[in-house]
Amino acid sequence: MAVTYELMKSVTAQLYRASLRKIPEDTKDALRRAETHDTNETARKTLRVMLRSAEAAEGQQRFVCSDAGIPVYVVKIGTLVRFEGDIRKAISDGFDELVRTSDPPLLQHVTNPLTLERGYRGKDVPIVTFDLVDGADHVEITCSPKALGSGRWAALEIFSFPSLETIEKYIIEVVLRAGSQPCPPVVIGVGIGGTFDYAAKLAKEAMLRPFGQKNAEPIVADMEERLLRAVNTTGFGPMGTGGDSTAMAVHVNYAAGHGFTPVAVEFNCWINRRTRARIFNSGQVEFFE
Repeated sequence: MAVTYELMKSVTAQLYRASLRKIPEDTKDALRRAETHDTNETARKTLRVMLRSAEAAEGQQRFVCSDAGIPVYVVKIGTLVRFEGDIRKAISDGFDELVRTSDPPLLQHVTNPLTLERGYRGKDVPIVTFDLVDGADHVEITCSPKALGSGRWAALEIFSFPSLETIEKYIIEVVLRAGSQPCPPVVIGVGIGGTFDYAAKLAKEAMLRPFGQKNAEPIVADMEERLLRAVNTTGFGPMGTGGDSTAMAVHVNYAAGHGFTPVAVEFNCWINRRTRARIFNSGQVEFFE
C-alpha cells in the first residue's frame, strides 16, 4: 500500500480545521499552571478567561481566534514511504475544500506581498516545508497556521562569532520589541547557527516542540531556562495585562556553521496552534496532537 492523494488531502484539511478550534493539551496545562502561580491578580483573571474561551471554542467547534492565519505545514517523510498521486497538490486541494466547507467561514488572509491583494489562493500557498526521516514508513505532518499576532514579530540577525551573552541579549531585545503584540503568554522558538534560511527553520521546529521535553544538551537546557526566566520578568503578562506569564516556554535549536552566526526568533501566540498526524504505508492514520 501507499500514502495516497486522497489520504493526504483529507488529513491535512482535518489538521488545519482542528488547529483553529482547540489548543494543544500541553498548552492548556501550561496556562493552568500560569494561572495558579502568577502573582498578578489581573493576569490570573485574564488567564482564566483565556482558558474558558478555549474550552468554549472546542466544545462548540468554533474558532478560538478569528484570525485563522495562513496554512503552514511541516512534512517529515520517512525514507520507506511510498506515495500514490500528486502529494503536494493534495495539500493545496485539501485547503481549498476547507475554504468551501468551513463553518465558521475562513477570512481572506492570504495576501500577495507585491499588490496586497487578498484571497484564499496565492503563490506557494499552502506553505509547506519537507524533511526526511531515515528508516520510517510514515509521513508525519504538523499543521501550524501563522497569523498576524505571532507572525509579525519574528526576527533574525547575523553575528560574527558571538558569545552566548550576545545571543541571549539579542533574543531578549526581540522579545522587548514585540511586547504584548504576539498575544502572550507565547511560545518562543530560537534557531542558532547554520545559515540564514536554516536558522529560521531551526527556530520554527523549536517553537513546535511539545512542552516538557528538556533539551538533551546541558548548555542549551540552561539557556532555555535562563531565557524563560528573563522573558517572564519583562512584566508584559497575559495579553499585555501585566504579571509573570509572558512566555510558556523558550525552546532553542542550534546547528554548526561557519562563524557568521544567524540567530532567529519566532513566536507562537497563547493558542499555540499545533496539530500533528502520521500517515503510514498501510493507510493507517494516527492523530496524536
